[in-house]
Amino acid sequence: MNNVFLYLALAAYFGATGLWLAYFLAQRERYYRYGAWVMTGGLAAQTAALIQRAWIDGYLPAATFGEALLLLAWALVAAFLVLNWRYPIKVLGALVAPLAALMVSGTLILPQRHGALSPALQGFWLAVHICLTLLGVAALALAGLGGILYLIQERQIKGKRFGFFYRRLPSLSQLDTLNYWCLTIGFPLLTAGMISGSLYAQHTMGRFFSWDPKEVLTLIAWLLYAVLLHERLTVGWRGRRAALLAICGLLVLILTFAGANLWFSGYHSFSHFIQQP
Repeated sequence: MNNVFLYLALAAYFGATGLWLAYFLAQRERYYRYGAWVMTGGLAAQTAALIQRAWIDGYLPAATFGEALLLLAWALVAAFLVLNWRYPIKVLGALVAPLAALMVSGTLILPQRHGALSPALQGFWLAVHICLTLLGVAALALAGLGGILYLIQERQIKGKRFGFFYRRLPSLSQLDTLNYWCLTIGFPLLTAGMISGSLYAQHTMGRFFSWDPKEVLTLIAWLLYAVLLHERLTVGWRGRRAALLAICGLLVLILTFAGANLWFSGYHSFSHFIQQP
């Protein structure tokens, strides 16, 4: 997937990383605005790269770990920019931009796909399942990153260290609201992704659930977020408990995305989708 659009996206994400970090350090509003515009340009270039590859191949590029990283980077940046437009937590860009740059770099460094793609990964509804799931994962990942910032800020306040980080991080109330927004957006998307995946599995394999490692881990993550959403809406969970559970969910999502594909065998592993010549 080495094309000019992808390199433009990578350059934009590294540029946005520098601008967001400059904003975090100097707290100059113009760095924030420039970082948002550069990141938007990177998303446009990455979208063009994905469309170009999908047009050439005839299906969504998601068969290798590198391709999956590229899709996740796209979803993470898209979710962040939408959230930043609706509810800006400006310093969050200093985490999202370098993560996106690293994931796109991984796409370029990791081995490219060799061999024909299994017909199981060429269906339109599977592409819908992948997009919904990754957008949900991206939104929930932002909740986890916000949870990390919450714990850092809480530590500053409890230790009465009103210095470097305290002045640059959002208030605890803002970070808790970020947790809620990301949860209410990401959880329905993840749920829709799981449902569409189950329906596609029933259509292609004759069963909704197969106890595949990735399915099990995704279900565990879904249950964690379901508990968090339920407790927030009914009991009024806020603050530290919500941040900790969001971080736990993020760790499970990381294990689901990387571990289930690279370390565990199952029909969700990337090697399952490549037909050896």
